[in-house]
Amino acid sequence: MIIDACGLSCPQPVILTMNAIKENKLPLEVLVDTNTACENVQRLGENKGCKVKIERLGDQFKLILSR
Repeated sequence: MIIDACGLSCPQPVILTMNAIKENKLPLEVLVDTNTACENVQRLGENKGCKVKIERLGDQFKLILSR
């Protein structure tokens, strides 16, 4: 599943990611465009027991969450 959260302000990227984790939609790719959103989604994933890989895509970040 891919969540494009670019342009959304916190906490929206975190809420979308949390809902996808609850629905067990892993692996999950989350696209964000701010450092804050990247850090918050990373923290959420790690707190929920996910492995989190971060890739920089120009001005965006792609976070890949998996079990």
